Amino acid sequence: MKLVLKILKVVGIIFLVLVALIVALLFWLSTRPFVPNNYTKTVDTGGEIEAKYLSMGAHEVKYTEAEAPGDWKKFEAWYPEELETSGDTYPVVVFANGTGVYASKYKALFRHLASWGFIVIGNEDPSTCTGASAEATLVWLLEQNSDPDSVFYRKVDTEHIGISGHSQGGVAVFNAVSEQPHGNLYTCAVSLSPTEWAVAMAIGLTYDPSKMSVPALILAAPEKDVITPEGVRNLSDTIPADTVTALRPGMDHGKMLYSADGYVTAWFMWQLRGDREAARAFIGEYPEILNNVMYQDARINLK
Repeated sequence: MKLVLKILKVVGIIFLVLVALIVALLFWLSTRPFVPNNYTKTVDTGGEIEAKYLSMGAHEVKYTEAEAPGDWKKFEAWYPEELETSGDTYPVVVFANGTGVYASKYKALFRHLASWGFIVIGNEDPSTCTGASAEATLVWLLEQNSDPDSVFYRKVDTEHIGISGHSQGGVAVFNAVSEQPHGNLYTCAVSLSPTEWAVAMAIGLTYDPSKMSVPALILAAPEKDVITPEGVRNLSDTIPADTVTALRPGMDHGKMLYSADGYVTAWFMWQLRGDREAARAFIGEYPEILNNVMYQDARINLK
C-alpha cells in the first residue's frame, strides 16, 4: 500500500511538472509575434510592384488603444504620425484576426500598412468569424472621428474603408461586409486563407460568399492551408462582386498572413487611395500577379 501511495505521489508530481511546463510554453508562445518583425525584408517577391509595396512606406507610424468590451479587451490603432497635425483625412483598413491570434500579435503587419498612409485598426477578439468585433472596432473609430478630444477627430476618410482578415478572420471579412450594420461602409476587402466554405459550415463558422458586395482579393497557400485550391476557385465563382484570387506555393496557413503582403498593400493602395501604379498588379494589358513566378492559379474576375 505504501509503495502504491509513493508511486501515486511521484506520478502526481510529474503531472504537475508537465502542466507547469505546458503553461510556461503557452505563455512563451503568447509573447512571440505571429508576424516576423523583419518580414518586409525577408519575404521573397517576384515582381517590381509586389516588391515596392512590400517595403515600408514613407510615413512614420504611431499607435493608440482604447478599452473594448469583454473578450475583445482593447481596440488597437496604428496610423501615420502626421495625422495628428494634418488637415487631411485617411483611408481605413479594419483587420479581423485569426483564431486566438490577436491584433497585438500582428504589430509588424499593422505598422507596415499604416506606413503607406492608412489608419489600421484591430482588437483582441479570440473568435472573430461573425464580424461583430470588426463592426465594433469600426464603430469605435467612427465615434473617435466625431470626438473633438480624439486624435482621429475629422481624420477618417469614411468614403474609403476596407477590411482584411486571416483564417477565421478571413471568414469574418465576408460577414462584416454582408451581415453587420455598417457593412455598407466597406468599399473593398482582402480575405487571406479563409476557412473552406464546407468545413466552415460544418464547424459553425457560417458565411455566404454570394453576399459579398465589394471587390475582394483572396489569397491562400496551395497546400497546408485551411482552404483548398478548388475552394478558392469556388469562392471566385460564387462571389458576385469583382475578385482577384491567387495561390502562393511554398507557404503554409500561418505564413499566408504576411507572405503576400506586397499585393495586399497594393490592393488597398489601388482601391482606397486610387494608386494607378499599384493597380497594375491587377489590371491592364499585363497584370503583374498573372506573371509572377511566386504565385500560381491567379484569376482576375473584374466585371
